[in-house]
Amino acid sequence: MRNCKRLRKATSAVSPAGTGTRRSSPPTRTLPTTVRKPSPTGLSSAANAAPRLKAAQAGISQAEGLARQAGARLNPIVSIESENFSGNGPYKGTQLTETMASVGQTLELGGKRSARINAGRAGVELSRARARQTEGDFAFDLAEAYGAAEVADLRVQLATEALSLAEDDARVAHALVKAGKEADLRSLQAQTAIETARAELGEAQAARDTAFSKLTAIVDSPVAFSSIPDSLLAHADTAETIPVVDPLASPAYLVALAEREEVARRVKVEQTRATPDVTLSLGVRKFQADDAQALVGGVSVPFPVFDRNKGNIAAVSSELIAAEQNLNIARLDAQADIQSASARLKASFARIKSAQDSERTAQEAYRLTRIGYESGKLPLSEVLIARRTLTEARAQALTARQDRLNAEAELAHLAGTTPFGDL
Repeated sequence: MRNCKRLRKATSAVSPAGTGTRRSSPPTRTLPTTVRKPSPTGLSSAANAAPRLKAAQAGISQAEGLARQAGARLNPIVSIESENFSGNGPYKGTQLTETMASVGQTLELGGKRSARINAGRAGVELSRARARQTEGDFAFDLAEAYGAAEVADLRVQLATEALSLAEDDARVAHALVKAGKEADLRSLQAQTAIETARAELGEAQAARDTAFSKLTAIVDSPVAFSSIPDSLLAHADTAETIPVVDPLASPAYLVALAEREEVARRVKVEQTRATPDVTLSLGVRKFQADDAQALVGGVSVPFPVFDRNKGNIAAVSSELIAAEQNLNIARLDAQADIQSASARLKASFARIKSAQDSERTAQEAYRLTRIGYESGKLPLSEVLIARRTLTEARAQALTARQDRLNAEAELAHLAGTTPFGDL
């Protein structure tokens, strides 16, 4: 699959807020390095980057091993028999011993071997479909975690700016109090606003550390990530397009389709087992007393009186019915998820515009309120309200952009493609 945004540490290490420690730079990664164009086995050679991808690759290897074993033929039976030796009377000793060496081969009838081979191949295709689904889930989770880490990082910046604004307002309030133009209460109100902004910054820093920890865990990086050098959120400012997604291309639907095919192949396997096999044998018997040899041949066939494999056939046939219904469920779920994600993506376009307009309005309102307060025309409470409105407007604009990213990532996931693979 196509490469996406870089997931790497910036050149200078960034310390987590409040820890005073520095983090080492993680290796350069792309979003996602481990999710590229699938190889014939369903996963790229970089699949060892995440445990869940390694597990999926192991599932493919297991299915391929079972498929190879399904094509194995039955081994021949070699036997040696001796009789009429070490007895009493005329059979005492080995003079009348008769020895027979023979080779027997069971012939599978009714298409048993070909049915097993087809079932094995269907099992391989199923494991590959599941691996591709796992790969898609991993790509979606990685994109979502990357976006969440970027948003958390920006929220720290917004909280830092909010704290800076609160401190600026407090300096103005202290100056007015010192000049006798405001009551001492205004200084206390301004200081309270600073403490509130400082607490919100601490919460934002904790949320950022949590988001980066999740991102590190998803990519299984030995070194923690602590910064976002490239922006996915910039994609939220691009053209407003809603991709058309075919529900029949959904990884979940394709897995259900492969499951149905695999079960159908197993139905055929169980049906062929009802046909008896034939065992042919050919050997040589040596007569010790006459110093002579003779050929011995035989045919054996089980007589299917008690076991005609009806129970297994009925069981796997019922499993096939369930697989058919699961396929329909997967199709309906894919349709519903696509419609839901498309609706949320469309709604996010309007939300982003509205949130950005509100942010610009709140910015201007805060600027004018601040001028009015400094000139003594407005009380401090108006400044506090305007600043809080600006902070909330900025947060809402960021949330709207994040919602667009998540909706686009989900649609890509449902289409079986890498989220933001064209970036």
